[in-house]
Amino acid sequence: MIPADLRYHQEHEWVRVSGTQATIGISHFAQDALGDIVFIDMPKPGAVVKAGQQIGEVESTKTTSTIYTPVSGTIAKVNADLKDHPELVNSDPYGKGWMVVIDLSNVSEVDKLMTAAQYEAFLASQKKG
Repeated sequence: MIPADLRYHQEHEWVRVSGTQATIGISHFAQDALGDIVFIDMPKPGAVVKAGQQIGEVESTKTTSTIYTPVSGTIAKVNADLKDHPELVNSDPYGKGWMVVIDLSNVSEVDKLMTAAQYEAFLASQKKG
């Protein structure tokens, strides 16, 4: 359930890097914890963001959760399909449920994020705590 080709943030966002761009979404763990997602508020393309900054919110039938960017850069693209179909985050969090694409300002930030194995260990430690 945890794709090995992605990097992960402790707030349960994932990052898929392609060249100098990063696609960001929330993990299966996060969408499962949120329940049925009914609305997503995302930043506008062109917004400049810093790693750790809030970039949006996800509303579900249970709660509202903040989305943080794990990397710095400029929002290049927002997944417009999520406006009418926020449930894509539930059904395909690592595919059609992606949220934003960022033009990276510092590619090395990705190296600070968790690998799939580290994220799996992080989730296991959270369950014990």
